[in-house]
Amino acid sequence: MSQAWITVGSPENFEVLRKRKFDVTAFKSSRQKQSSEMRPGDRIVFYLTGDVAFGGVVEVTGEAFEDHTDIGLESEGKPGEDFPYRIKTKPVVIAKPGNAIDVREITDLLDKTRKFGPKKLGMCFRGNLHKISDADLEVIEGLLAERR
Repeated sequence: MSQAWITVGSPENFEVLRKRKFDVTAFKSSRQKQSSEMRPGDRIVFYLTGDVAFGGVVEVTGEAFEDHTDIGLESEGKPGEDFPYRIKTKPVVIAKPGNAIDVREITDLLDKTRKFGPKKLGMCFRGNLHKISDADLEVIEGLLAERR
């Protein structure tokens, strides 16, 4: 049974992964346990901080692994922080640049955001990695597919 996830990161890091054609997704050292739970078939939604938007969805295609090679990702809060926990992925649906989904406009559609509303979304996405419901994944994928 597959699991849906949201990873929280900067629009700049999302663009680094776009240039790689989303062949890998990387997580901070504090997310080793969660990233090791990911399995092929799981889906990962990208939540873009600052933009308050969903940028795309990828599918996990391999097992998690550790690699300290610099791929160009940067931590907003901790300069020089590493993203060593990685997982092979492939794009499912990715918004074109500037066409991501503004989460504030769809808070009432998602289990994850409904109780917070548009003004308190920051509380909803604290941390780097979150499990979400299949229903939320369906809504996000559907909306992204409409904007391709």
